[in-house]
Amino acid sequence: MITLQNESTCLELLPELGGGIASWVAMDSGQPLLQSPVDNKHTPYSWGKLACFPLVPWSNRIEHSGYETARGWLSLSCFQEDEPYPIHGTAWHQPWEVVSRSAQEALLRLDSQDPYPYKAEQKISLANDSLILELSVEHLDHYPAWYGIGLHPFFPRWENTQLQAFAEAVWFEENQRLPRVESAIEGDWRFADANRLPKTLIDHAFSGWNGRFLIKQPEAGYQLECSASNSRFFVLYTPPGKDFFCFEPVSHPINAHHLEGRPGLQLLQRNQKIDMRMVLTYRPL
Repeated sequence: MITLQNESTCLELLPELGGGIASWVAMDSGQPLLQSPVDNKHTPYSWGKLACFPLVPWSNRIEHSGYETARGWLSLSCFQEDEPYPIHGTAWHQPWEVVSRSAQEALLRLDSQDPYPYKAEQKISLANDSLILELSVEHLDHYPAWYGIGLHPFFPRWENTQLQAFAEAVWFEENQRLPRVESAIEGDWRFADANRLPKTLIDHAFSGWNGRFLIKQPEAGYQLECSASNSRFFVLYTPPGKDFFCFEPVSHPINAHHLEGRPGLQLLQRNQKIDMRMVLTYRPL
């Protein structure tokens, strides 16, 4: 466990568990700002069960356990027991190296051969009242490959938690897992103004996003003012009855490898990179 701390917040990092963040807490109140989906007092942290982890070299699910490339079919493995599709890339279930660290910043690196050679880096920083996450990936294979990128933070959820995030459309699916078409956003799925999260399940990608979002936590006495770069989409996950929800800034919608035009994905040549940056700023109410 690596701890970063300043006057405002404290963050715990587990590089060996997919370069993930275990917790991020406000120093003045002790309230969680990010929250793991497991109670680590009784259940140990594990792959993907952290407060935030990187999504490289793709986000979310890919059907048929692979996709077609210029070199033929690329088969992908499923690593999550309760998930029938390859999900969230390969970086989150590999140990990351700590390149450097200080009291308020850590630089992590992953050299991966799965599903093709790439190098990913994360810089995690605490600056004043903000958590800054910078994620990049560089393609290292001689053959080009498709890339996406994203971050998967878990936020605490109380009865009156509110989300504000403007989007133009939402992707709907045939089987509640894999999207096929963009549709207008209706009812309590509209978050252009700060609205409470619905009690029903949302597990969908939203498009036409401007890269900004706000999370209000009246019960905990704070809000998070947030932004993300190079993220045209976000995935919102609101599991009913849980004390968390996910707002994931991503570069492409779910199952983009099998959608027409592969929206949001980039075909990288050797030594080409893509990157993104997310800033979460803590504001006491």
